[in-house]
Amino acid sequence: MRHGFDWRRAAKDALLIVAGSVLFAIGIDCFELPNGIAAGGLTGLATIIYAVGKAAGVTLPVGMQTIAMNVLLLVYVVLRTRDWSYVTRSIAGILVSGFMIDALAPVLPVPTHGELLISAIWGGVFVGAGVGVVFLSGGNTGGTDIVAQLIAKRIGMPLGTLSMLVDGVIVIASVPVFSLRNALFAGIAMYLGGRVIDAVVDGPRTARMAYIISGKHEEIANAIMYDLGRGCTELKARGVWSGNDRPVLMCVCGRTETARLKQIVGELDPDAIVVVSEVHEAFGEGFTRIGS
Repeated sequence: MRHGFDWRRAAKDALLIVAGSVLFAIGIDCFELPNGIAAGGLTGLATIIYAVGKAAGVTLPVGMQTIAMNVLLLVYVVLRTRDWSYVTRSIAGILVSGFMIDALAPVLPVPTHGELLISAIWGGVFVGAGVGVVFLSGGNTGGTDIVAQLIAKRIGMPLGTLSMLVDGVIVIASVPVFSLRNALFAGIAMYLGGRVIDAVVDGPRTARMAYIISGKHEEIANAIMYDLGRGCTELKARGVWSGNDRPVLMCVCGRTETARLKQIVGELDPDAIVVVSEVHEAFGEGFTRIGS
């Protein structure tokens, strides 16, 4: 179903992963970690554990902690998807981002030590930009989104809401380790990070609707459903100029999935017509329930 290996695409993805990981590490090492800002995610949890270990005289590098935590979550990713391209990119994103956090920590400056507001702002900006750039490669840096997916399937809560709750629990857990003041600024960093991810990957909206016109619509629909894990609807359409019937695929996807959707279509049919538009709100399976 896939064509030959695309070295240029692989090189571009590798560059995105490295660049995103460097930005991510700058946000953690320069702004969040030195100032006790645990802005959600597994990195926030690792920041808390690092501080506890440091107080006890034990050094537990944040990057290595995130890699170890994500190894367990990767088992779930591998079991739930057959998209090995996505798995490979995710593994690369997790390993490189974790490595960069620890490797750059001794050489990066701490320009805003003790200034929580400016640290929260720039920490959120750099972390969000870094994660967003990694998302553009079609992979991710792991983290609590996977945890939220596991819980969401069992309790039926919307994934976006559950992700915020999981991150919120980590922020609250930082209160006894740092302070309530630090936790409040961590909330600012977490919010800004999410907004920057949206801006980098998908713009200001959290969902996109894609219309795809292609002679290989069946292959593309299967890839969207089984590789991307999104539903896909086939609409009946007719070309006015040619008079021929041609199916149109419609798919609504989240912020982290748009780049992967375009990659799937590009691999199967580079000549396909793809129209992507902003969706103000999306309800139903995989999104927020109607009335929530």
